[in-house]
Amino acid sequence: MTKLAQWLWGLAILGSTWAALTTGALGLELPLSCQEVLWPLPAYLLVSAGCYALATVGYRVATFHDCEDAARELQSQIQEARADLAHRGLRF
Repeated sequence: MTKLAQWLWGLAILGSTWAALTTGALGLELPLSCQEVLWPLPAYLLVSAGCYALATVGYRVATFHDCEDAARELQSQIQEARADLAHRGLRF
């Protein structure tokens, strides 16, 4: 099962549970305090997921490792290409 399918199944289960609880399809009588928390729960989860994604991207950017050897190799290849193009008559 792909990761997308796992996420879709999880969202479908959570969504159907939320819908069943909020519409009263299960016949459960929830206290008013639980109902007040249950209605905006999808928005809370969406905001929480966005905060987690933002924090993950920020952490990955902050701990990104530079590849100094690869950068030097790329710079040398660029110099070689420029020299070759200059030899062929291209002016920079």
